[in-house]
Amino acid sequence: MKILIIQQKMIGDVLATSILFEAIKHKYPDAELHYVINSHTYPVVAENPFIDQFQFFTPEHEKSKRKLWQFANQLRKENFDVVIDIYSQISSNIIALRSKAKTKISLDKGHNALIYNHRFKNKSKTNTNAGLAIENRLQLLEPLEIDTTTIVRPKIYLTDSEKNNAKQFLESNGIDLEKPLFMIGVLGSGKDKTYPFAYMAKVINNIVAEQPDSQILFNYIPKQEADAKAILELCSAETQEQIHFEVFGKSLRDFLAITSHCEALIGNEGGAINMAKALYIPTFTIFSPWIKKEAWNMFDDGKKHVSVHLKDYDEQNYKGISHPKELKSKTFELYEDFKPSYFEEELKEFLKRLD
Repeated sequence: MKILIIQQKMIGDVLATSILFEAIKHKYPDAELHYVINSHTYPVVAENPFIDQFQFFTPEHEKSKRKLWQFANQLRKENFDVVIDIYSQISSNIIALRSKAKTKISLDKGHNALIYNHRFKNKSKTNTNAGLAIENRLQLLEPLEIDTTTIVRPKIYLTDSEKNNAKQFLESNGIDLEKPLFMIGVLGSGKDKTYPFAYMAKVINNIVAEQPDSQILFNYIPKQEADAKAILELCSAETQEQIHFEVFGKSLRDFLAITSHCEALIGNEGGAINMAKALYIPTFTIFSPWIKKEAWNMFDDGKKHVSVHLKDYDEQNYKGISHPKELKSKTFELYEDFKPSYFEEELKEFLKRLD
C-alpha cells in the first residue's frame, strides 16, 4: 500500500499530523508513506523513522498555478492507493483530484464531496487529554481500519550529534547545565497571538523570583530581535542578569536541540510549545484570548503540561460565543484583561513540580 498525506500550513500542524505515520506503520508496517509539507516546516519532522519520503510544497507552487499543476502531475505518477488531505485547501484538492488513489480521505467541507469518498466532521469535544488537533486527525484513519482510540503523541527525533553540539554550544556561552534552564516563548506567531510585552516581562520576573538560580533563554528569530529586546528591557534589573539574550538557535533544528536541554518551555501558545511537548519537555502555555484552547492544549495534564486562557478566569467575555474566534477583533482589549496575576499561583506550582 502506498499512501500520501497532505499537510500544508504551519510547523505545529505538520508536527501534529506526523502522528498518522506512526499509527499507519503499526498497522501496515510495509506501507510506503509520503508526506506533502511546506518546505520550511521540514526540520520539525526530519529524522522521523515512520516517514518514507517527503514531497515539498514550495512558495513557487503557491504562486504559480502552472507549477502547482506540474507538482500534482508529478505526484500522480507515484500511483498512490490512498490520499489523506488534512485541511482540504484548493491546492490539496487539486493534488487529490489528480491522484489515481481509490481511497481519498479529508474533512467534510460540503463542496468537496466529489473529490473525497471518505469525509469527516471535526469533533467539538475531546474524549482524551490529547486535544482536538490530535483526535480530529486520528479519525481520518478510520477508513484504513486503524484503531483511532489508541492515542499517538507527536515526537521529534534529534540525533545524538545534534544534542551534543547543543550542549557544547550552551556551555561555551556560559550556561551551567546543573542549574535550571528555561526557554521562554516571548513572541507568538503574530501580534494577535502574543501576550502583551509588559505582562510577559512580569511573567519572566515571576519565574526568576521563584527560581533565583534560573537561567533564561528567549526563543526568537533575527527579524524579531527588536521585539524580543523590548521585552528584555521591561524585565527587572535582577531578571535581566539571568537572561542570556544572545544565546539562541540559528536554525530550527538548533532551537530544538537547545530546548531538549531545558527544564521547561514557558510562553505563548504556538509551534514552540508543540515542539517542546514532542521533545517531552514540560510546558506552561499562555493562550491568546481568541484561540480555542481545547484544540491545541495537547496532552495537558495540569502537572507537566499546563495551559492558561482568559476564559479560565473571566467567562463574562465568552457568554453567547460559540467559538473564541468570534472575539478576534477584540484580541488586544481582551489581552489587557488577561493579567499575569490571574495565573501567578499556577505558574509557581508548575515551577515547584520541576524541582
